[in-house]
Amino acid sequence: MVIGILQPGYLPWLGFFEQMHHSDVFVLYDDVQYDKNGWRNRNRIKTADGIRWLTVPVQASLSGQALIHQVKIEHNSNWARKHLLSISQSYSKAPFYRDYLPLFEEAYSRQWDHLIDLDLHFIFKLAQALGLDTRKIVRSSTIAIEGDTIGRLIKICRKFGADIFYEGAAGRDYIDTEAFSTAGVTVRFQDYHHPTYRQLHGEFTPYLSVIDLLFNHGPESLSILTLKGAPTS
Repeated sequence: MVIGILQPGYLPWLGFFEQMHHSDVFVLYDDVQYDKNGWRNRNRIKTADGIRWLTVPVQASLSGQALIHQVKIEHNSNWARKHLLSISQSYSKAPFYRDYLPLFEEAYSRQWDHLIDLDLHFIFKLAQALGLDTRKIVRSSTIAIEGDTIGRLIKICRKFGADIFYEGAAGRDYIDTEAFSTAGVTVRFQDYHHPTYRQLHGEFTPYLSVIDLLFNHGPESLSILTLKGAPTS
C-alpha cells in the first residue's frame, strides 16, 4: 500500500495531485507548524501580464506560531473578490472556463474563518474535478498520532498498513530512509517531470496552480499531470 503525507496548500500545483493519485491513502498533514510565506495560503496563476500570486491574508498574531489548522483568515481586505476577478480575467478565453468557473464563484461567495477550511474545500473540489477519489484523503489532526517528525510519519504509515511512503522531493533533505526501512516501509521520493501543455498568454510557464491546467485541458488534465513520476511497488 502506498501512502502520501503532505501539508495542505491553497490551490495546489500539479505535483500535489500526482502524489494524491498514486497514493492509496493521502494524509493531509494539517497539525504541524504553519510556515509563513509558504504554500499554505498562496499560489500562482498565469495572466496576460505574466505570473500573479493569489495570496490569502492570515492573522499575523497566529501565523508565526500556530499549527496549520489553527490559522485564521484576515478579513480586512476583499481578497476573495480579487482572487475571483483575477481568475476570471486570466482564464475567460480558456477552453474550459465555463465548466470550472462556478466552482470558484461558489467558493469565494462563502465566508471562511480558518485557512484550513478554505484549503480543504478547494483540494476536495479540484480533486473531484480531476476525477480523483477523495475518499482516500485523511487529516492528520483527526488521527491522534504523536511523536517527533520521523517517528510520527512512521507511525502514520503503520496505522494505515502502508509499505511505501511516497514522499515529495524536498523530503530528501530530512527523511531518514533507514529508519523507515527498519520499520518495514520503503521511501520513494517523487521525481516529478512537469508536463508541457497548451496554455494561454504566450510561452509555457510551469509550476502554477493546477487550475491553470484544468481551465486549459478539462477532462484531460489528470492524464496530463500523471504522465511521469509514479512510485513503483
